[in-house]
Parts: sequence; C-alpha cells; structure tokens
Amino acid sequence: KILSLIVSFFTSVYVTKWKEFFPLKEFRYPPSFHSRVISCASIEVLQQYLAWRQNDCHVNNQYETCLWMLIKHGKSENEAQEILKGTQKQEKNELLFQQFGVNYKKLPEMFRQGSCVFKTEMEDIVKYNENGAPVKRLRRKARIVHSENIAGKSFWNGHSCLLKELGRFDEDVGKIKPDYVRSFVFENKLIPSTWIVIRIDGCHFHRFSEVHEFDKPNDEQALNLMNSCAVAVLEEFEDITFAYGVSDEYSFVLKNASMFYQRQASEIVSVIVSFFTSMYVVKWKEFFPQKKLNYPPSFDGRAVCYPSSDIIRDYLAWRQVDCHINNQYNTCFWMLVKSGKSKSEAQGCLKGTQAREKNELLIQKFGIDYSKLPLMFRQGSSIFRARTEKSVASENKSSVEKVWNKVLVSHCNIIEPSFWMAHPSILNEEPPL
Repeated sequence: KILSLIVSFFTSVYVTKWKEFFPLKEFRYPPSFHSRVISCASIEVLQQYLAWRQNDCHVNNQYETCLWMLIKHGKSENEAQEILKGTQKQEKNELLFQQFGVNYKKLPEMFRQGSCVFKTEMEDIVKYNENGAPVKRLRRKARIVHSENIAGKSFWNGHSCLLKELGRFDEDVGKIKPDYVRSFVFENKLIPSTWIVIRIDGCHFHRFSEVHEFDKPNDEQALNLMNSCAVAVLEEFEDITFAYGVSDEYSFVLKNASMFYQRQASEIVSVIVSFFTSMYVVKWKEFFPQKKLNYPPSFDGRAVCYPSSDIIRDYLAWRQVDCHINNQYNTCFWMLVKSGKSKSEAQGCLKGTQAREKNELLIQKFGIDYSKLPLMFRQGSSIFRARTEKSVASENKSSVEKVWNKVLVSHCNIIEPSFWMAHPSILNEEPPL
C-alpha cells in the first residue's frame, strides 16, 4: 500500500502540474511510473543508497550531455555511442570542453547532482494582528536542495531535521557499493502459473466525493470516469484479461501464464495504479467539464494470487455481491437522509434490516423499485475484450470482414455461469459440452 499510494499520488501531481511547467506544450498521452521498495536495514545502508543514486545521476548526465552534443553537431546516435564507448569521466569532460566549449562543472547543479527534497522548519506568516503586524510561527515545509554530496557527513549533519528523523552519518562514504545496496531490494515475486488480481481502491474517496460534490448514492459520471480509465488500462496492458469495478474500486485480472514485469508484485501494482491515476486526472474534464479538480486524487493497490479460474470467478462473484449489498444499503441510506433524517438516524433505521425489508422501504416510502435502478449501480461494471467484426471496403470496392478484439464495458451478471460460457476466451476456457 505504501508503494502504490506514493507512486499514485506522484503521478497525479505530475499530470496536474503539467500546464504549470509546460503551458505551451500539448499533453499527448498519460505518463506512468513503476516503483520498488528498498528496505535500508541501517543508517549506513541508507547513506550508501543515497551515494549510489547521486553518483548514478552524475555518470548518466555526463554521458547524456556528451551524447546529445555530438548528435546536435551532426553525428548519428550510433556514431555518438561509438565515440563514447569505453571513455572515462575525464575524457568526457575534455570532449565537452574542447569540442563544444562546455565546462561540465558549470552546468546547473540540478542536472549534475539531482534534487534532494526534505521537510524543514521554516518561519511562516500565519495571520496579522490588530495592528497589521505579521504573526510568525515555525512550520514544517518541503524544501528542494541541489547539493554536491547528499550522502556526505557535512551535508546530512548540517540539517537538524534529517538528524532528528533519520539519524547521523558518522563517516563519509568511501567506495560506492551498488551491489551491496541492491541486496536490500525487496523483490516479491508472485507465485508462477497463478491468476493475479490487482485490486485498486480510491484513497480517502469519501472526502474526495464530498469536496467534488458527487451525487449520492451514485454519481453516474464519476462511475463512467472510472470505467473509462479501466478501459484504457486494458488497452495499454494486454496481459490484463478482465476487470470488474464498482464505486471507487477496480479489480484487474492478469492471465495465469503472464510474465508481466517478470511477475514482480511491486512493479505490476505500481505501474497499473500509476497509469490508472494518470488517466483519471487526464480524463477528468471529459466527464466533469464544469467541475474543477480541486486536488490530486490517489489510489492504493495490492496483488493477490489465485490458483484456478474457478477461484477467480468466486472472487469476482464476491465483489459483485458486495456491489449489490453496498448499493442497496447506500440507496436506502441517502434517500432517508435526503428526506430529512440525520445520518445517525438513517443508520438506526437500517440497522439489522434484510434485503427484502430494504426493497420494501424504498418502494413504500420513496416509490423506488430497486430492480429498476440502472444496472451499473446494482451490478457494477465488467470490462473485457470481445471479438468484433467490421466491414471494410477493399481496393476493388468489395466488402471485407475484419475481426479484432475490442475492449467492451458491460453491466451484467458475472455470478451466473452463463456469462463465462458466452465469453470463454476471458479465462482461456473452452465452453462446456
């Protein structure tokens, strides 16, 4: 959850802030990020990790600077790579200075050293008193720093907030040992030959829906936005064979033979959550043209393995049953609230009631036949690929039938066997005789 929340929120902010930094550049397609966890067993491992990443920044930036200067001055990419093959740092510096008049050490620190972000206490004006004088208080604020050696003792120990929250560096790093740091990478490889479900959920979406004034108990446009994002995920990642969504959650099913990201849980979860989040922000205006996105949304995700297609179907049936139970309760709850009950009174009225009693309450008090409510509200949304045929005119003007897999959104009963019999390709099953 930690991993997915961070990558989701980072993606959301990246998309949200694009226009702030590129006001004249078109946002062509949604970006996504994948991530992994490195568990630093001690402050010394953390120090080694930071030294390794900053050194990598320098090595990669120096190489890329040389490569692109050569390309900009007429070399092909292959020629530029051949010129730089086997060169050391000093040789690259000399190439830049002698051929292009570029002093590498004078390039912006952010390019050469990367960026360090941490929270520190800073004075901030919180209000003004009766005389108009500012009242200042210490507050923790994020600060961006470009420092030559973020793993150095002098830098680290010079910031009390780092010492307080993470600890002290006793010595400077000597030789950087990336293999040592990599040994702490947490690689959670999912069980082979099992079906994988990546389930994502909106983070604090109760608050998000209130701030953005979603209709209760169901906001059709909000659900359509979720569905549109899920369709994009299936179009982007072929290994995903089926998705089921309700409210602010979606479950994505990957084939049992899938080797997507070598079945590394962190990579799979993060890239799917990141791409879904990216699409959510990008498509917001399409579904809510009159509503401003007040703050970046985020989702968390998890991966679960299931050994057979039968158990996958049980899982999806459970989610659809949950959809019905929650939607029936929420429909009753919000109708009672809209009729004048407080939230606690509405909860009291519904306490201990069964499905039949809720249906009777809706029809007798509000004239609502629950079975006539939109299928999307009652059964959720199923997304899968289906073979579609289309007539295309050929050169001699005769009609040619073309077949391809199209991603469809359906609001149907996936608990009954009839759905799976009608779509055996979803779980690679042959229809029963």
